[in-house]
Amino acid sequence: MKDQAKTKNILSVKNLTKTYENGVRALKGVSFDVKEGEFLVIIGLSGSGKSTLLRCINRLHDPTSGVVVFDGQDITHIEGSAIRELRKRVAMIFQHFNLIPRHSVLSNVLMGKLGSTSVMKSIFGLFSPADSKEALKYLGLVGIAEKANIRADQLSGGQQQRVAIARALTQNPKILLADEPVASLDPATCHTVMDYLKKINQEMGITVIANLHFLSLVRQYATRVIALKAGEIVFQGSPNDISEEWFQRIYGEGAKEVHIQ
Repeated sequence: MKDQAKTKNILSVKNLTKTYENGVRALKGVSFDVKEGEFLVIIGLSGSGKSTLLRCINRLHDPTSGVVVFDGQDITHIEGSAIRELRKRVAMIFQHFNLIPRHSVLSNVLMGKLGSTSVMKSIFGLFSPADSKEALKYLGLVGIAEKANIRADQLSGGQQQRVAIARALTQNPKILLADEPVASLDPATCHTVMDYLKKINQEMGITVIANLHFLSLVRQYATRVIALKAGEIVFQGSPNDISEEWFQRIYGEGAKEVHIQ
């Protein structure tokens, strides 16, 4: 049954376009499917549309046209409570972590429960013991349970990103979107964070869609890769199929591949 489930499309993007109010066409007819359990990586130059694509998937941005289907539901035009429900199932982590610096690590992780907690309880931090236990479990999963009571701004960048991952997991998502999750980290820390994303993907069965720059990381962690250039898909396939010729087409003539050791 598990192998059959992995053949199911958890996400389908059809002819997606996004034009901003200033006239910039960030996405131009993007179409692809994502299988349940995949670790899909999106690559491309800055400004190629990678971040816009992720934000259209979880409806932080409204698509201009096209269709996004998540878990069998057309989410392209949903509003209000339906969007809040979507974001519980499609969690997201960001390049700059988006933590509350003066709050404790545990408090930051519990923020992932805001979508399923009343407004008054969330304002006063009245989370249940079960919520706190779950948050500690996910902090343990990413290897920093001992930091639970430390302020978030006292952690290193890699540790803060792991807090963000734990926060996302408290939403019990089906998909985890990672927008340049290691772009601001040093090479050694990059692998630590990517290893935890891989662990979540493989052990918890959560589908991961990540934007990355470094092709060496893509080859090590991705099960499949999509390359965007100027808002259009120019490559879909195995990361091992990206030859030097394809690399030049994606990143431009003269570009050199950088390896993260």
